[in-house]
Amino acid sequence: MIPLVHDFDGETVLVFGGGAVGARKARRFAHEARVAVVSPTFVDADFGDSEFVRAAPAPEDVPAWLDAADPALVVAATDDDRLNAAIASAARERRVLVNRADRSGDRDRGSVVVPATVDDGPVTVAVTTDGTSPAVSRHLREELESVADGAGLVATVVGDLRTELKERGVDPEQRRAAIRATASDPTVWAAARDGSEERVREAADRALDAVLSGGP
Repeated sequence: MIPLVHDFDGETVLVFGGGAVGARKARRFAHEARVAVVSPTFVDADFGDSEFVRAAPAPEDVPAWLDAADPALVVAATDDDRLNAAIASAARERRVLVNRADRSGDRDRGSVVVPATVDDGPVTVAVTTDGTSPAVSRHLREELESVADGAGLVATVVGDLRTELKERGVDPEQRRAAIRATASDPTVWAAARDGSEERVREAADRALDAVLSGGP
């Protein structure tokens, strides 16, 4: 499988299953997409800003649900294997992305895996084992949380500097060298982990000036 990033802004994600897994999936997408969760019952968990649809569709009812919702992604997270299979089949027939939460390892064509992620502002780090070992993905995500701490602030500041250098007409090769040096500068990252945008910009300006002036 090859990781891709998909923009779900303005799209609908349809989740079948109101258990803990369905809640986790719904919460993951609700910050960007319209999420509807279909289930006869719902656990006491955080579903994000999702819509609850209290219903218990049978396998033969699934195609009508997909036609009505017109989702960009369908999540099969019920405890009924026949229902999950019907959800996946109906999604594939309609060329809709589908995530079967009850499957690991080999995936059917058109299926997707939702990776473990670390989010920090505009920076997202994703880890996947192609569904073979979610436990490993979770462990790596926890390890990466400290590495990515402050990355969103660094990315924002470095992005602004990149635009400024273009506007100043700095030579492209020199510009790339300056941006790479700034993005990896330890003092920039230390300031970001303190959460001070002002200190990040000051450290970034010093790193940038050192490269542009030919200094150490």
